[in-house]
Amino acid sequence: MKAKLLLLIIDGVPWRNWRSLFGNLEAWVDSNDATVWKIRAPLPSTSASCYASIHTGVTPVVHGCTGNDQIFRINMPDLFSEIRREGGVTAAVTHSFWSAFFNRAPFDPIHDIEYDEPDSNSINHGRFHTMTGYGLKNQMTPCDADLFATLSLLINRYKIDYGILHTCTLDSMGHRFKHECEEMDDACFTLDAQLAPYIQRWRNAGYEIIITADHGQSARGHHGGRGEDQQDAALYYFGNGRATDNDKLLRITQIAPTVLQRIGVPIPSSMTDATFLDR
Repeated sequence: MKAKLLLLIIDGVPWRNWRSLFGNLEAWVDSNDATVWKIRAPLPSTSASCYASIHTGVTPVVHGCTGNDQIFRINMPDLFSEIRREGGVTAAVTHSFWSAFFNRAPFDPIHDIEYDEPDSNSINHGRFHTMTGYGLKNQMTPCDADLFATLSLLINRYKIDYGILHTCTLDSMGHRFKHECEEMDDACFTLDAQLAPYIQRWRNAGYEIIITADHGQSARGHHGGRGEDQQDAALYYFGNGRATDNDKLLRITQIAPTVLQRIGVPIPSSMTDATFLDR
């Protein structure tokens, strides 16, 4: 592998919240240790549809996941399959949808909540949560600090080449409290503070890092449709690659080919969008 890379998906954070409430990430932008772009989700801007697009590099019209009730094994090239094809070690600390999309479906919590499968052609090391019972009165989200620690455990234990972490905390907070409120301000501040020490830890371990969201969220806590508030988020990059265009509006479907390029894995013909970092 040319490089090792971690992809962090912080679910449902709109552009305005990234740029105003994540002080640590913005400080690294100011110090030129990170680069930030605006990135746009495809339509529909629903979570599961965007998860599938992030990892396959194609839109929902192509991969077929049109919403959160359409969870199935996606049979087309994705980040896990292509990295494994070249002998890389992969890991996921995510919602169970990622396991169902890219390893096996339906997701069986007894067998799939945690697995280590060195010979898998997809996810080698998985640690998943289901958020069973999720609703307005109970978010059912795990602690973000625990998720960051779990990813670090997998790095230390298995020397992974590519790892993804996904958390729904801020998406759930936005649906519940909307965005112009103290609760949302504090939630973003807390996640930024919990994440910051791990950024330094992972960089010291030799990883490039991409941090972004799957979609935005409107002031009323909605996403799924069209509009900058629902579709647009920020993408922060820590690493040695150079931006091909700092002013460009990125598309979520550019993430997969860019990750493969950075790791040194051939980009499959199905991923047609341009990369946003040079070699």
